[in-house]
Amino acid sequence: MKFFCKLITIIFTVCVVQCREIIRNPNSFKVNEKIIYDCVDIYKQPSLSHPLLQNHKIQLKPSFSISKPKHKSKSKIQSKKIFECSDGTVPILNNTNEYVTNAQHWAKKHFSPFTSDSHGTHIAGVRALPYQGPYHGVTALLSVHDLNISVDQASYANIYIGSGVSNKVNFLQTGWMVNPSLFGDGRTWSYGFWKGVNGTGCYNTICPGFIQVSRTDPLSIPIPYPHKRDRALYISILQDKKTGNWWAIHVNYHVPDLNIGYWPKELFDLIGTNADMVGVLGTVQASPSGKSPPMGNGHLPTKHFKESARIENVIIIDSKYKSIASRKYKLEKLLDSNKCYGLRGREDLPLLDMFTYGGPGGDSCGI
Repeated sequence: MKFFCKLITIIFTVCVVQCREIIRNPNSFKVNEKIIYDCVDIYKQPSLSHPLLQNHKIQLKPSFSISKPKHKSKSKIQSKKIFECSDGTVPILNNTNEYVTNAQHWAKKHFSPFTSDSHGTHIAGVRALPYQGPYHGVTALLSVHDLNISVDQASYANIYIGSGVSNKVNFLQTGWMVNPSLFGDGRTWSYGFWKGVNGTGCYNTICPGFIQVSRTDPLSIPIPYPHKRDRALYISILQDKKTGNWWAIHVNYHVPDLNIGYWPKELFDLIGTNADMVGVLGTVQASPSGKSPPMGNGHLPTKHFKESARIENVIIIDSKYKSIASRKYKLEKLLDSNKCYGLRGREDLPLLDMFTYGGPGGDSCGI
């Protein structure tokens, strides 16, 4: 009986300590040793301190709805919430000096879709060129995969929009990434990246710029596993016709779309009104030794699309803000190392209704 009473006392003490810990930090969520999110008043988030956003008025939701294809993908989009901030607050990354320095290192290596060649980077994807534009956005479903990546490598898949004039570039990306050095673990994370006026920009909310609106989903979180079907992200970068802001959105069929937030138009001097290029891309960054990591699901694409990494349901928002199936555009293929990676369309569909990509990487992919 004494033992039982002692056990109850110990359990009660532990519960009290744990509860106190939770109460002590009710507005912080630790994802891993490097990544901690704080719930911050939406009107006091750090991005509003950006010099170009001093007079910016937060847009709480887009003025448009997303047109979805009649063919519904069988892929399951992530829906499990890792955390949830209270009303009026949003999750903002708690940036340590070490994390910011590391993120800046990777940002310098991050591939620009307007760069014809980038040391150690390899790509596989497609894009719509300026002569068919301008554009106001792109939407696509990306299959999501786990990869074995070393701490000096990165592998990612994304949709993007942008414009370039001479040496000046503006662009936006969102998608998924495996980068153990950046994120602090080997999981697959969602991410965003931007580059604007004077070459400024960064990942996620490492620097002021992206305006967080969702109180449950920041730009960058580990992508959970669904209970059924495939793991995938159905994502959009769309320009709001009324405000000119560029929204990052997770698209859903059976529940309302998730408006994560947006990049204000004030951050850009080339894409304030539209973009000259849109595309979808798989990308890897090799280690300094020259070894390239796997891309996609780590295998070359085959004729069996379900066995391959894929990007499907690609929709382009045209100059009149209309949603156009990408198969109606003449698209440029991008594949710079067919020794290590591949790119192909589904046999019974035009390229970019669905395309598959990826590969194992290795030591002979070139530079």
